[in-house]
Amino acid sequence: MDRIGGAVSDLTAATLAGTLRAVVREGWGDSLPTRFAIIGMGRFGGHELGYGSDADVLFVHEPRDGVDEHEAGQAANKVVSEMRRLLQISSADPPLLIDADLRPEGKSGPLVRTLNSYAAYYRRWSLTWESHALLRAEPVAGDEDLGRRFIELIDPLRYRADGLDEEAVREIRRLKARMESERLPRGADPKLHAKLGPGGLSDVEWTVQLLQLRHGSAEPGLRTTRTREALAAARTAGLITEEDAATLDEAWVLATRVRNAVMLVRGRAGDTFPTEPRELAAVGRYLGYGPGHAGDMLDAYRRTARRARGVVEELFYGVAER
Repeated sequence: MDRIGGAVSDLTAATLAGTLRAVVREGWGDSLPTRFAIIGMGRFGGHELGYGSDADVLFVHEPRDGVDEHEAGQAANKVVSEMRRLLQISSADPPLLIDADLRPEGKSGPLVRTLNSYAAYYRRWSLTWESHALLRAEPVAGDEDLGRRFIELIDPLRYRADGLDEEAVREIRRLKARMESERLPRGADPKLHAKLGPGGLSDVEWTVQLLQLRHGSAEPGLRTTRTREALAAARTAGLITEEDAATLDEAWVLATRVRNAVMLVRGRAGDTFPTEPRELAAVGRYLGYGPGHAGDMLDAYRRTARRARGVVEELFYGVAER
């Protein structure tokens, strides 16, 4: 419980761990009646949290020998409930919101599952989007052996020996299109949306992840939760040219910096450049632009994103023909 994945300060992590230990001792003595691990997902699992990010996670537990599974489940849920409460308390650090919606069955599914329950679900019901989401799965806290065995369970799902068939590729394309149509704010300029716009984070990440899904079994370097590492591995493996890899990498870094700048300037998360002149100028200063050069900043972003979108059009949307 002492390792919280770098998402909170050392002081907050120590306080959280101490409080959780107290909860465990109060209910069950010196040890929890179940092994327990937290699996980072999304940007958390990819070590790519930015200012204002929440933490996508899965919770997995395994009852200790001789412990009733119901009792073990109660203990695991108690720890999760207390951890989420503590991370949202106001302190010197901003609250860290825990999002477990990527778990099997989503919000309607149990918050915490045993390793055997995950195995049964993925064996019978695993969908393409879940294999896609599991590309970012990495143990971040709790029982290391349990976390390792969870990864052993999901590796055959996310790095399939036979890659992806064309129907799965089409499904991934449909999922991306639906996500962007549903989540892009009405009235927002797509060309300046750092997450969902052309050449933004979503474009780069889904392109890299499609390469991972197709070639991860054959190329060990692609088996990473980190976007830039996977992109570099794809370049080394000859799956993408050096020029195209550099274009995607530049766009990803720039879009990430834009989101961080907006959070710092406005005090709340955002994916688009501010429209208020003073805020826009402040974002420009963060990105290295002097007074009066906000227009240059926007033009440079559009150019970078446009070049990245050209690569995405070929690699992601034209992947079946490569």
